[in-house]
Amino acid sequence: MKDAGPVRASCWEDVKAGASALRTIVVSESYAGNNVTIPLHVCRGKREGPTVCVTAAVHGDEINGTGTIRKLVRESKFDLLAGTLVLVPVVNILGFERHTRYLPDRRDLNRSFPGLAAGSLASRMARAFFDQVTRHCQYGIDLHTAALRRTNFPNVRADMSNKKLADFARSFGSELIVDSKGPKGSLRQSACRIGCATLILEAGEVWKVERGVVEYAVRGIRNCLRYLGMVEGEPQKPAYLVETNVTQWVRATHGGFLEFHVGPGDIVAEGEAIATNTSLLGEDQKIICAPRNAIVLGMTTIPSVAPGDPVCHLAYPRKGTLKKIEGIVDRMSHDSLHERMRDDLASSVHVTDSDVNGVD
Repeated sequence: MKDAGPVRASCWEDVKAGASALRTIVVSESYAGNNVTIPLHVCRGKREGPTVCVTAAVHGDEINGTGTIRKLVRESKFDLLAGTLVLVPVVNILGFERHTRYLPDRRDLNRSFPGLAAGSLASRMARAFFDQVTRHCQYGIDLHTAALRRTNFPNVRADMSNKKLADFARSFGSELIVDSKGPKGSLRQSACRIGCATLILEAGEVWKVERGVVEYAVRGIRNCLRYLGMVEGEPQKPAYLVETNVTQWVRATHGGFLEFHVGPGDIVAEGEAIATNTSLLGEDQKIICAPRNAIVLGMTTIPSVAPGDPVCHLAYPRKGTLKKIEGIVDRMSHDSLHERMRDDLASSVHVTDSDVNGVD
C-alpha cells in the first residue's frame, strides 16, 4: 500500500441504492499470517447524498459505541432516504479482543492517524482504515468513553472554527460541546484535514454498554442524519446548549480516600465542595472545591487517590450562563434523558451531601 496516490473505490461501491450490506476490510495480519479484518455495515439511501461513517472502539476498551452501533443495526434501523451510512462497531479489533485501549505494540491507535503503510503496527492499521473508509466519507461520528477508572457526562467535541463541522456538531443535540481540534494523530483531526467533518461523543465508562449512553448516542446520530436530510424529521434540540473551549481537571493535593459530593453533569458553584479527602479511618484531610462556576464534565470513579491524581473534570461556560441553565435543569422531568443520564452515571460513584462551602 502506497502512502500517497489516487483514492481507490470504496468497498461498498457495489451496494445498490436502497439496499444494505455487510462488508469487511483487511487492516493487518496476525502472527500466524492470517488476515486481520474488521466488519462494516453499509446502508445506502434511494437518492444521492453524503456518506457518513460512525465508528466505535478506536480505543479497544471503549465499547459503549460498539453497543450503540449494534443497536442501530439490530433494533433502530433508519429508513435512509439519501446518502450512505457506514457503521463500524470496532476499529481497534486487536485491542478489543484483548480488552485493552492499546494495540499489541503498546501504541495508541488514536494517536496514529492517518498512518503510514510502511510504519509500525499501529501506523499500518491506521493507514489501512483511513484509506479504505475515512477517505470515502464526508462526515464522521466517532464514539468514545472516558479512560480507565473515569466516567464522562455525554459531551460532543469538535473544532468549532470549522463552520461545516460546527453546524454538524450542533445538530447532534448534545447539551455540552467542547471546542477542540483533537490530539495530533487522532482519527477526527486527521479526518477533518482531508475534508471529512468529524466529531466525537465522549460518554460513560470503559468495558461497559450503558443503556442511557446508548440511547443518547442513537438519538444524536439520528439528529445528525436528519440535519443532513438522510432521514425524515428535524433534529431534536437540547434543553440547553453550552459551548466552551475551557476545561480543567481538579486534582488531589493529598493522598487519601475520597467522599464525592457531585456527580457527572452536575452544576457546581465556585467554592462548592466537590469531594472530601479523608484518611482510611475517615478523618478529614482536605476539602476539594470548585475553583469556578462549572459543569461536571467527567470524574474519577476510584475513590483512592495520591497527590496529583485527577478527581473531577470541569467545563467552564461563559459568565452568567450557569444560572440560566440551572433553572432549566431544575424544571426537567426526572424521566428526561438528561436526568436519567445524571442518575445512571452517578451510580458509578458514591455521592454524599456536604455542608462545606468555601474555598479549597
